[in-house]
Amino acid sequence: MRPNRPHAQPSVNRQLLANRSPRSGTQGPRPPRPQRSRLARWALIPIFGVVAVVLAGCSQAQLSGFLPGGPGVTNNTARVTSLWVNSWIVLLGVGVITWGLIIWAVVVYRRRKGQTGLPVQLRYNMPIEIFYTVVPLILVLGFFAFTARDQAAIEADPGNPDVQVEVFGKRWSWDFNYLDEKVYSPGVQVQNRLNPDGSIDTSKLPTLYLPVGKKVQIDIESRDVAHSFWVVDFLYKKDMIPATTNHMYFIPEKIGTYQGKCAELCGEYHADMLFQVKVVSQADYEQQIQALRDLGQTGRLGPSYNTNSNLPGAGATTTEG
Repeated sequence: MRPNRPHAQPSVNRQLLANRSPRSGTQGPRPPRPQRSRLARWALIPIFGVVAVVLAGCSQAQLSGFLPGGPGVTNNTARVTSLWVNSWIVLLGVGVITWGLIIWAVVVYRRRKGQTGLPVQLRYNMPIEIFYTVVPLILVLGFFAFTARDQAAIEADPGNPDVQVEVFGKRWSWDFNYLDEKVYSPGVQVQNRLNPDGSIDTSKLPTLYLPVGKKVQIDIESRDVAHSFWVVDFLYKKDMIPATTNHMYFIPEKIGTYQGKCAELCGEYHADMLFQVKVVSQADYEQQIQALRDLGQTGRLGPSYNTNSNLPGAGATTTEG
């Protein structure tokens, strides 16, 4: 025969369960819910208002992410600027959320007067761990996808260029061959462009002329070591590898003079390996081409002038013995 059990007290048990802490399992009265959450929500309104006013007053330089050149320099600069600015917006959003959660945790869960001991310790939180694993993965994949999309668009060969220029980088200057017009512009070595005080005579900088609004293809090569062809305001650069030809495709859309430089450490005068790009009207471009013809600079300064001829495919011969 089963022994008689004491009569249960449902009302008392329900009261104990109601007072039991869901995390620690200890009994005690449930603390009242703080009333600060409503105030915090109202406090966000002026913050968002200030942010909106600040963004509305941004200058053009700030809207373009402080990138050089401004909008509309080439047909590719808007795409590069958009990728840059939108990436920073996403990253700043992630930063604001992260900083906000850190500050919120510090303020809400700070030790209050009269509290002793440690708070409830959690070994893991599966939803949070999934969150901070999946979200960074989505961000990385998103950055990769948009970068690959824009890079493919910029690198695509549109075909049938209006102007085709061959650029040779050399220590420490540049040679420009206008292939369609069969004229060339040789670059003066940087040692011969220095003023007595060591500064550069900018009037002697190698200058590449391009007509505005025309499709341009630039074939990029090196005569000696690795260089990099970089027109700063074009927001794009391309490496110049010995025995390799790379290409750039763009349409210059704004008349002006743009500064260029070598972006690959190439020796003693690397910092002075400068050039200019002048985007001009079609009439001014034809006038410059004629000026080169008048100087007798017809033909092409090809790879036969390369100083580093001992490269695969360069036709160099070696003697063993």
